[in-house]
Amino acid sequence: MSGPQLLDALLAITAVLQADQERELERRGLTVPRTHLLWVLHHGGPATQSALAEAIGVTPRYVTTLVDALESTGLARRTSHPTDRRALLVELTPRGASAMTAMASERVALGDALIEGLDPHAVAAAIQVIDHARERLERLVAEHERAQEERAESS
Repeated sequence: MSGPQLLDALLAITAVLQADQERELERRGLTVPRTHLLWVLHHGGPATQSALAEAIGVTPRYVTTLVDALESTGLARRTSHPTDRRALLVELTPRGASAMTAMASERVALGDALIEGLDPHAVAAAIQVIDHARERLERLVAEHERAQEERAESS
């Protein structure tokens, strides 16, 4: 397989996964940023809004908007911080925990279905190739960005 063939295959997989994700999140009344916040809570437990902002790489103001939306749908709630009277914690509601447990199960089932029929060596090789491609792409993108910034500064 050549580099362009690998890139085309990865782009095709990305398109299929993105379309599926959009359909599934829309069906649940969610968006990617809201789901990202729910995943952080699901895996890390209750957190302050500032910790959530840092974890998902957005501003604290945007986290406020996300939490407001999740509260309005009954998936998350704000509670008093046990040791800091000035802070609030955000936590999953039972409905939010149930939704995240279902999504985690669906993720495992899809992952298992994707490798069905492949021997463990083929799966390991595929993961190695994909990891290499991701790491290489991250480096190439960073190099390209630096070069673009240098050109802009030179102009």
